[in-house]
Amino acid sequence: MHQKTKDIQKRYEGYLQTATLWENDAVFNLQQFKIDSKSSKINIDIDDKLRLGKYIERFVSFELMQQNSIKILVENIQIQQDKRTLGELDCMLLKDDTPIHLEIIYKFYLYDTTIGNSEIEHFIGPNKKDSLIEKLNKLKEKQLPLLYSRDCKTYLSTLEIAQENIKQQVYFKGQLFVPLATKNIQLTKLNTDCIVGFYMRVNELSKFFNCKFFIPIKKDWLIIPHKNVNWQTFEDFKKSSKEYLDRNFSPLCWLKKTNGELQKFFLVWWL
Repeated sequence: MHQKTKDIQKRYEGYLQTATLWENDAVFNLQQFKIDSKSSKINIDIDDKLRLGKYIERFVSFELMQQNSIKILVENIQIQQDKRTLGELDCMLLKDDTPIHLEIIYKFYLYDTTIGNSEIEHFIGPNKKDSLIEKLNKLKEKQLPLLYSRDCKTYLSTLEIAQENIKQQVYFKGQLFVPLATKNIQLTKLNTDCIVGFYMRVNELSKFFNCKFFIPIKKDWLIIPHKNVNWQTFEDFKKSSKEYLDRNFSPLCWLKKTNGELQKFFLVWWL
């Protein structure tokens, strides 16, 4: 199998095994899209130059096309007003003949109790440039209301779909990371199955001086850690990771312990 094909397959498997961030409409009354994917085999070519969000949209598109009950109508719909783009709808589909506007999101969030006052507000991006609450507010206030704009109604008429018949759902998957020293975080709104690793600061690295490390490229953040990579020693990893930290970028890393256990973690620059 060609290496690019192998990479796509591993990323797709990692994507499929990522849980949705909550169940049903537990968060902000946003209804999670439900789908039961029986096969993890993928046979499409994807442009490696796509940013991660668009790359994952190709996975979702493939996943949807494998379902007999689903028909994709249009994807990446630009809604315009006088040649000015108001926004984009990720996907319009029919599921069991019910029209659904689907927004697709895949995020990485770190749990920081010093930020905000609630479980939702505690989750921030690895570089502190975004947060879960910001994304949810954007969905509620901008992305989802776009469907009910006059300009979108004009577009939908070309699909012969009545605006009032369309259900809105989100397909929001995520990987969550907790502080290294934190044990047994109890989430009440979010899905604990999304917790896949931890994060730590540089001065905590010494606890793992006898371990091996690997820094995957961003598209490989999707992948479930495996042993078949070029592992780095503690000292080599410190040098490699410093290049990321000096740019105020928190890399996602893999850790291989002496007993063979593999873990994911973020090394953050901001603590």
